[in-house]
Amino acid sequence: MNEGSVVTEKKQRIATITFSHPAHNSLPGYLLAELTNAIDGCGEDPEVNVVILQSGGDRTFCAGASFDELASIQDVQTGLKFFMGFANVINACRKCPKFIIGRVQGKAVGGGVGLASAVDYCLATKFASVKLSELAVGIGPFVVGPAVERKLGTSSMTQLAINATGWQTAQWAREKGLYADVFDDVEGLDKAVEDLASFLSKSNPQAMAEMKKAFWEEQSHWDELLAERAAVSGKLVLSEYTKNAIERFKSKA
Repeated sequence: MNEGSVVTEKKQRIATITFSHPAHNSLPGYLLAELTNAIDGCGEDPEVNVVILQSGGDRTFCAGASFDELASIQDVQTGLKFFMGFANVINACRKCPKFIIGRVQGKAVGGGVGLASAVDYCLATKFASVKLSELAVGIGPFVVGPAVERKLGTSSMTQLAINATGWQTAQWAREKGLYADVFDDVEGLDKAVEDLASFLSKSNPQAMAEMKKAFWEEQSHWDELLAERAAVSGKLVLSEYTKNAIERFKSKA
């Protein structure tokens, strides 16, 4: 039985997509597919003007890829399919004609940093530290890298990618451009998200769609780029080094 869920709620032209998983909101393939479908659906819904992307719980925004699923990958095609799940979510965010507000209440790791980077406007609490942990398990942030680099710049993304065991604070992430603002608590975060979503819900949908198209026009090649990056990760995850590293991480969880 699949664990976790993706739930979409719509009210007053605001769609709120909430993903959750008991393992620190990690994202197995089936949840990535559901998340992609939810974002696509909101983009096509004429009754939605703005989207909020958030996770359940109050401690971790997203722990990234599911270690259980990574450990089960036995061939290149399965590896490609899994990492394409993250590519599809990022591209869904990019192509969605509605602005997506990210609500990051806690830590973001790996693919979680990718999600926070793929939204159009991201708000967080002071507890929302970030880490790109992929190299620590022998892979690398190949799929999420372009989204992270777009938001943070090459230098800051490189720092995160190389220091794969080190956390950077939410304030650091704000200074580098990942978060638009950082709040002391969830109450402050939720008010800011609600205020911005309310404003955008009443704004001109055509103007916002054209703005978003302009903001992302230099990333029109990402369908091909992220697929190429997913293939790289899909091969690396089969290495003996990566399999052993994943097992070590699982034993500590």
